[in-house]
Amino acid sequence: RPLPEGRRATLASALELEGTVLREGPLTQFVANNLERRIRLSGAPRGEPPAGGGGSSIPAIDPGALQDVVALAGQVAAQVDELLRNVHCGLQALTALSVGCIQTYRDGVESLGEAADLSIRAMYALVARCEELDRAMQPVPALAKRIRDMKGTLERLEGLCK
Repeated sequence: RPLPEGRRATLASALELEGTVLREGPLTQFVANNLERRIRLSGAPRGEPPAGGGGSSIPAIDPGALQDVVALAGQVAAQVDELLRNVHCGLQALTALSVGCIQTYRDGVESLGEAADLSIRAMYALVARCEELDRAMQPVPALAKRIRDMKGTLERLEGLCK
């Protein structure tokens, strides 16, 4: 419930007499002088002098205002609970996503290791086969020389026969 401008100024002036009033934009803060004493005075039953002595210049607390404060505090607490639940759920989702990424990375590294191992084995097998082929091909140059010699001999024989 916004207060009319005139009432707001009167209230602020009265508060300045009882403590420090700080204004930051639409926010007004009030720090009471002798706050501890005032709290004791506000808790004393009407008609009884307070334990610290002295007269009370603090007006009675409006029960409706207290109920409003309690209701607002309950709303704030519910909103804070909801916020914390949302943060908790968000953190759980992020944690699950992080765990999934780490597991995927681990699986990829393991798969890469296995693939590299298989590739190395295949390369060694290929090298071994190439060495076998090289050993098997060693008689080929000698055979080629013999074939050339035979071809030359055949050509000479053909030349004699003509």
